[in-house]
Amino acid sequence: MSRPRLIGLLLALITLLVYLPVYHYNFVNYDDGDYVTGNRVVQNGLTWAGVKWAFTTWHAGNWHPLTWLSHMLDCELFGLNAGAQHYINVLFHTANAVLLLLLFRLTGALWPSAFVAALFAWHPLHVESVAWISERKDVLSTFFALLTLLAYTRYAQRRSRVESRESMAKSSVPALDPRPSTFDYALALFFFALGLMAKPMLVTLPFVMLLLDYWPLRRIPNFELRISNAFRLTFEKWPFFVLAAVSCVVTVFTQYNGGAVVPLELVPLRYRLANAVTSYLDYFLKMLWPVNLAVLYPTAPLFRTQFFAATVFLIVVSYCIWKTRRTRPYLLVGWLWFLGTLVPVIGLVQVGSAALADRYTYIPSIGVFLAVAFGVRDLAGRFQIPKIVIIVTAAAILAACLMLTENQLRYWRNSESLFTRTLAVTKDNDVAHLNLGVALARQGRLAEALANYQEAIRINPSLVLAHNNLGNLLNNTGKLEEALVEYRKAVQLDPSLPVVHNGIGIVLVELGRFDEAMNEFTNAARLDPTYPWPYFQMGKALLKQGRDGEALDKFREALRLVPNNSQILAYTAHVLAADENPQIRNGAVAVALADKANALTGGGQPLVLDILAMSYAEDGRFQDAQQIEQRAIQLAQAAGLETNDMNLRLELYKSGRPYRETFTNAPLQNLPKN
Repeated sequence: MSRPRLIGLLLALITLLVYLPVYHYNFVNYDDGDYVTGNRVVQNGLTWAGVKWAFTTWHAGNWHPLTWLSHMLDCELFGLNAGAQHYINVLFHTANAVLLLLLFRLTGALWPSAFVAALFAWHPLHVESVAWISERKDVLSTFFALLTLLAYTRYAQRRSRVESRESMAKSSVPALDPRPSTFDYALALFFFALGLMAKPMLVTLPFVMLLLDYWPLRRIPNFELRISNAFRLTFEKWPFFVLAAVSCVVTVFTQYNGGAVVPLELVPLRYRLANAVTSYLDYFLKMLWPVNLAVLYPTAPLFRTQFFAATVFLIVVSYCIWKTRRTRPYLLVGWLWFLGTLVPVIGLVQVGSAALADRYTYIPSIGVFLAVAFGVRDLAGRFQIPKIVIIVTAAAILAACLMLTENQLRYWRNSESLFTRTLAVTKDNDVAHLNLGVALARQGRLAEALANYQEAIRINPSLVLAHNNLGNLLNNTGKLEEALVEYRKAVQLDPSLPVVHNGIGIVLVELGRFDEAMNEFTNAARLDPTYPWPYFQMGKALLKQGRDGEALDKFREALRLVPNNSQILAYTAHVLAADENPQIRNGAVAVALADKANALTGGGQPLVLDILAMSYAEDGRFQDAQQIEQRAIQLAQAAGLETNDMNLRLELYKSGRPYRETFTNAPLQNLPKN
């Protein structure tokens, strides 16, 4: 096996091994709900309706249809298996590292190229892009970006040979056939289009092509940056610039219409400019010293000393690199790669509440790694540093990266570990407190969740979802009036959120104010016609009033919107199987719905099995009902759940009697929203 292939194989194997733990990690409650766990279109897998949705939606504030299709394919193949979806990210990241090695092999320097690829593969700053399922768009878009650059460099090399032959006036050898180079150009354009459809951050890629023209392709004679050369090479790439411009327009449109862009009134332009300058220094320092990394860095006041230090840093480094552009062109290429590819995410158009993010360095860091690797090679030659010293130092740096990556990876096990770590390394992080509260509430640790919601509100009193989730928690613990106060605050801050109106409706039902509650549910359904929960809660409210037939209509409407929601399926089956009104009951339909809910939950949820047993009993299949109920009791006991009611139902089924229930006192609950 040749040395480059052996290096590529080792690079891939070590990368796969270091990220192996993610196969056992869960989804997190930060964006994974938008992309997978709460996205019913994605969960339906690859369908024609899903493909149409992927190309027409700006859900999650972006137009990236290829990313949506990738998540749909995951669900088609693996369902909601988080480990498998995590490892697809790892496979893309591994492929990206190998493609990067191939790309910089055109420099003719194998070991510096291998060092760049290894730094990219094992740097802890990239853990976020790999270990976060929602960042599929990062690893997927970079995969197509590197394929674009590989196809482009192949085109440029062949084109240069053609031009060289044609310039030889006395040459008797005919010019090379330009058709292969045309094919490579078209292939690069195709990959670029796919990359933009995975993540629009690639809009700077045509400028990266110009940098590669300068070095290592050397398409600019004697490294002279003249207008004629610049115009010729830029015009050559006009289709790429057109695609980039279209992507910019589409992205700005979707982010504004999707509500992702923070208005200037909240984050002034002066702050954005200052944050952009200081962020460059912050990112550079994180690449050199990657500690105290977090999934979310909140915006914070900027001091003049920070801005002054960052400005001086950028000016001094840029000046020094410019002076060495002829003797060390890789420094200019690496530095401009870093500066330029960060532009789309540097914060001039503020999206969300983060000041910066580790995932934004996934492509820009390549420029810094490139400059460092080739710079060290030249310094070692100039000062005659022994090769063994260079080898040991490089090995130590890569080993440190592997250890730091392994450590950083641990925090991505689940939402609790992720946001506990985030709060440990950041200050006044309201969104981290909110998300940690959600994780704790779902574990039943309500007192801890309450403390985190209250802290989030203390930091940011206008954080709508913190008020909403606090209202949910207070409602679920029986503090109805206090819950109503929090919901009202949330509505004052943002009256357009259906989830808040739904929460108010739930509390009003518990208070017996049914007409007001139905108005709130109606408002929630009007604000989002695809939101199923207002219909579900309207159904439960109608049950409490003894209007069971109308309630079933609402449940059916909710199921029309989310036909694969196990909670709504099971509850509807419960009513059809156990309602005291014989005109409501329908054993056969109840069995079908409960069986579907059981399949969706993997056949291991005791409460769903309990409802399936009820359904079998109503359908007259008492032997089946007994077997299923016994299984439900076993699972419930193993989980530490109360089983008295299940045991009573089991005795009914043994005596050939179905279970009956009135729903006028059924509780209404709401889940936390992140």
